[in-house]
Amino acid sequence: MFIATGAAGELGIAPSHAPLMTTLKPGPVRVLTPEGEELVFFASGGILEVMPHLVTLLADTAVRADHLDEAAAVRSKQEAERELMNKTSDLKIADAQAKLMEALAQLRALELVHRKTKHRR
Repeated sequence: MFIATGAAGELGIAPSHAPLMTTLKPGPVRVLTPEGEELVFFASGGILEVMPHLVTLLADTAVRADHLDEAAAVRSKQEAERELMNKTSDLKIADAQAKLMEALAQLRALELVHRKTKHRR
C-alpha cells in the first residue's frame, strides 16, 4: 500500500489500483510492505503515476523520514516565519512561504516516524 497526500486529498494506493496520475503535496509518503513493515519517506511534492502493478513518484526530493535532520527543519521553519514577519517583497514572501511549507512537511514526516517508534516500545 502507498499512502500520500495528493492535490485533492489523501490517497491510498493498493495493488491492482486503477491507473491514475496526480500531483502530490509536500509531506510524508508511507509505504506498507507485504510483510507488514511501514516505511516513511518525505517527498517535496511531485507527480504520482499509478499503474496496475507499478507506482512511480517523481519528486525533486525524496528521502527516508528517519534520515531527515529535525533540528535543521525546526531552524528552517523558524527562519521562514521570521522572514514572513518582515515582509520585504512579494518574491521574498513567496520564497519564505515555500520554505515554511517544506519545513512543516518534513516535521510531519518526522512525527510519523516518532509515533511509529513509540508504538514499538
